[in-house]
Amino acid sequence: MNVNPNLPTPRIFYGWFVVAAAFAVGFVGFGSAYTFGAFADALQHQFAASRGAISLVFSLAGFLYFGLGVITGPLADRWGAKRLAVIGMLLIGTGLTLAGLAQSLLQVELSYGLGVGLGIGCAYVPALGAVQRWFSRRRGFASGLAVSGIGAGTLIVPPFAALLIHDFGWRNAYFVLGVLAAIMGSGMALLIVNDPHERKLHPDGDLPSSQHADETVPAGLSVREAVRSRTFKGLYAACMVCSFALFVPFVHLVPYALDHGIRQSAAVFLLSAIGIGSTAGRFMLGGAADRMGRQRALLTTLMAMAITLCSWVAAHNFWQIALFAFVYGVFYGGFVALLPALTTDYFGRRNVGGIIGILYTSVAFGTLAGPSAVGYIFDLSHSYTLPILVGAVLDIVAAIIVLTTVKPVVPTFGSGLTACQRIAGQGNGTSVDRNGCPRNSGWRSNSTDA
Repeated sequence: MNVNPNLPTPRIFYGWFVVAAAFAVGFVGFGSAYTFGAFADALQHQFAASRGAISLVFSLAGFLYFGLGVITGPLADRWGAKRLAVIGMLLIGTGLTLAGLAQSLLQVELSYGLGVGLGIGCAYVPALGAVQRWFSRRRGFASGLAVSGIGAGTLIVPPFAALLIHDFGWRNAYFVLGVLAAIMGSGMALLIVNDPHERKLHPDGDLPSSQHADETVPAGLSVREAVRSRTFKGLYAACMVCSFALFVPFVHLVPYALDHGIRQSAAVFLLSAIGIGSTAGRFMLGGAADRMGRQRALLTTLMAMAITLCSWVAAHNFWQIALFAFVYGVFYGGFVALLPALTTDYFGRRNVGGIIGILYTSVAFGTLAGPSAVGYIFDLSHSYTLPILVGAVLDIVAAIIVLTTVKPVVPTFGSGLTACQRIAGQGNGTSVDRNGCPRNSGWRSNSTDA
C-alpha cells in the first residue's frame, strides 16, 4: 500500500462523529416515537377512543417516517444529509409540542402523526445513509452503533415520559419532550457530513493508497439498477412481510401488560426492556454480522423474532413479559442494524441513501397496517393471541423469501466498471455478458434482472 508519510493522521476519525450524530437522531426521533405506549392509556381515556383508533396514531407516524425515505434518501444523496436531519429534528419538536395542545384525537393524529412521522422521515434515512459512506470494513459495527441510538432512546425516553405524565400530566409531558427534542436533536445533527471525500478522507479512516486513487466517486449501482434487481425485490418483499409485526410490541405491550394486572409504572418499564435488548442486539449482531455474513445474520434475526413472538402469547406475569420484551428487543435491534449495512453491501455506497429510502417504504406499509390492525382485532376479539401468531408466521415467510431470492449484486465502481470488468480488463476481446462479466467465468450478476 502506498502511503504518504507527510499526511497528518487525525486522532479521531471523523466518521465516528457522523455515527454519534446518527445515534442522536435515532435517540431523539425514535425515543419520541416509542413513548407512544406510555401515552396510549392517557389518550384512550382522554378521548374515549378504542385501541384500534389509538393505535392508528402510531401507525400513521410509522408510515410517514419509513415512507418518506423514498424522497429524503435521494435528496440527501444530492444535497447532503445535514440540512434534512436538522429540519427533521425541528419537526419532531414541533409535532410533540402541538400534540400537547390537542383537543381531539384527530388533532393528536395530525400533530404527533405528521410532526414525528415527517421529522423522523427527514432525518433517519439521510443520517443512516451518511454512516454507510464513512465505513467499509467496519460498516456493520458502525451501523449497529449508529442505530443503537434507537435502542437507547427506547430505554430512556418512555420512562422519562411516564414520569412527566405522572407528575405534570400528558399535555405538559409532550411539551417538555418537544422542546428537548428540538434542541438536542438539531444540535447533534449539525455534525453530519455526507461523505468522507468532502473532508478529503477515505472510508474507515484509511490513508490514501493506490486502491483508493480511482474511487473519487463511491462505488455502487444506480437507484434504477438496484430497484430492478431480483435481490432488491426479494429484500423489499421480505421487509414488507415481516414489518406487519415488527412494531406491534411498541404499541400493544403496555396495554397487554395492563390487561394482565400489571401496574402502569411497571408496564412502561417493559418498553425500556425492549430498548435494553435492542441496544445489545445492535452491538452484538451488528458486529457479529461482519464476521458471520450479514445475510446469515438477517435470517437468524427473522427466525428468532418469530420464535420470540410465539413466546409472547404464553407470557402472563411481569417477569415473563419482561423476558419476552428483552429477547425480542435483541433481535429487533439486530434486524434494524443489519438492513442498511446489507443494502450497502449488495448495491454499493454511491446511491445508498436513495436505495435505503425506497427499501424502507416496504416497512412503511407494514407499519401502517400492523399495529392498527392488531388494535382493531383486539377490539373485536378481546385477545392478542391470533394477531401475534400471524405476525410470527409472517416472520418465517420473510426468512424464506430472503433465503430464496436475496443474492449479492455486483457493484459498479467509481470508474464506471463493474467488479467483473475490472478483473477481466477492458478491450481485451473477452466475451462478456450484459453486466460486463466474462462468459463462463463463474461470475454472476443480477443487477438488472427483472
